[in-house]
Amino acid sequence: MSVATQAIPTGTYTDDGVHSSIGFEVKHMVVATFRGRFDEYKATLTVDENGDTKLVGIVETGSVQVKDENLAGHLQSPDFFDAERTPQLRFESTKFDVEDGRVTVEGDLTIKGHTERVTGTGTVTDVVEDFAGNHKLGLSLETVIDRTKFGLNWNAPLPKGGFALADDVKLAIELELVKQEA
Repeated sequence: MSVATQAIPTGTYTDDGVHSSIGFEVKHMVVATFRGRFDEYKATLTVDENGDTKLVGIVETGSVQVKDENLAGHLQSPDFFDAERTPQLRFESTKFDVEDGRVTVEGDLTIKGHTERVTGTGTVTDVVEDFAGNHKLGLSLETVIDRTKFGLNWNAPLPKGGFALADDVKLAIELELVKQEA
C-alpha cells in the first residue's frame, strides 16, 4: 500500500500579514502557561520545479506583545531577546516534508545570535483560490525549544522551590500564505 503525498504547487508564497500569527508559550511560576506573540514578521515559502521546498521566516524582536508593558521591556532587554543588539529572530528550513496534509520542517533557528537545529510539525492545506483570485495555503507548525540554548537564561528561584520560568518554550506558527504571481 502506498502512502499518498501532497505536493505544494511550484511558486513563491508569502504571509499575508493579517491572517497569520507567531506566538510562544512558557510555563510561568510552575502553575500557568504564559502566552505572547510577535506582530512584525515575514515568512516566505518557495517551491522549485523539482518540488524542493524552503521556508524562511524573520521576526522583529522589538514587536513582542505581552499584556504588561514592563514585561515587554524586560523581554527586549539583554536578559531575553536583546532587541538592540539582535533585532531579529531567523528561521531557515533545511528539510520540508509533506505527507497527507501533515508537515515536518527541520531547519536552523537563530535567536540572540545562537543558532540551533529545530524540527516543527503540523499541517499544510491544499492551495485554494479566494474571492479575489489569489491562491493561498495554510501552514501550521509547532515546536518546543529550550530557551537556554539560545542565551535566554534569565530566571528567578521561587521561595518553596522551582523557578519562575520553565526552560521549554513552545513556538506556534500559523501562516496564511499567498502565491506571488510571476
